[in-house]
Amino acid sequence: MFVGHAALAFALVGGVAVARGWRTERALALGVVAGAFAALPDVDMAYALVGVAGAAGGDALAVAGAFWSTGNVVHRAVTHSLVLAVPVALLAALRATDSRSAGALSVVLGGLLIAVVGTIGGALAALITLLFVLGAAVVGTVAGRHAALTAPQILGAALVGLVTHPFGDLFTGEPPVMLYPADAALVTDRVALAADPTLHLLAAFGVELATVWAAVAVVCLATGLRPTTAVSPRATLGAGYAASVLLIPAPTLDLSYPFVFSVLAVGLLGIFPRARLVGDPRGPTVDPPDWLGATLTGLSAITVAWLAYAAAYVVVG
Repeated sequence: MFVGHAALAFALVGGVAVARGWRTERALALGVVAGAFAALPDVDMAYALVGVAGAAGGDALAVAGAFWSTGNVVHRAVTHSLVLAVPVALLAALRATDSRSAGALSVVLGGLLIAVVGTIGGALAALITLLFVLGAAVVGTVAGRHAALTAPQILGAALVGLVTHPFGDLFTGEPPVMLYPADAALVTDRVALAADPTLHLLAAFGVELATVWAAVAVVCLATGLRPTTAVSPRATLGAGYAASVLLIPAPTLDLSYPFVFSVLAVGLLGIFPRARLVGDPRGPTVDPPDWLGATLTGLSAITVAWLAYAAAYVVVG
């Protein structure tokens, strides 16, 4: 999932910036930029919408299956290349400046990338590269002109985001084609976290949660936030998700949707409104939303639910 990729890059880059004593706003902005670039390689899944359109009218599992089967035609190739990560990061850095020559050079570089990939991989690969290049250009432009980050800073953040993404995918599917367009494999097999396919999925989900909590830790270090003061006790209700071990099929990488969507839904515990009496004769009112508390409570509830489900699976399974 792209959230884990973004969270890992944010934690790495933001954490280094905080450790070096950068101002809070600037350190977090750089982390956000790195996270945006870490999520960018999954732009290739835009092609999956073709499959979704073809499966319209079917049940949820049919639509989900069409999404992945179609998306995997191009997924984890062009945009997951460590070779292409360097020129794409450079293009983004060039877009961060106000120099006309740098802007023109970025256009030339983007055009060359699209032309080369199109020659090697065909029209579909060229289209994916176009989306990839446009995304990098947008992130680089916004980071340079609105986040006041320098081109070298954006180059570094982009490289961390783009390079770490493919390695995160080694747990959840076929290894990315990291050396594209070269016809060689850097990694040939998925990293197995457990022999049991369900425990492997649960472990991979745990790795994802760990990266998100690492990002939260960086935010806490940068801002002085204490999560214990922001998380509601409602998060403990996530333990009730353990009962779903009897209700949904045991999740695997081939059938993860029921588990993933339902466990993420547990996060809604974080946004349930809290009513309180305020002495108004018209009755109770609802507190205004506390989005930080809601986010951390939802994340905590999901973590508790994951732990509870894993424990229940080990006992029942």
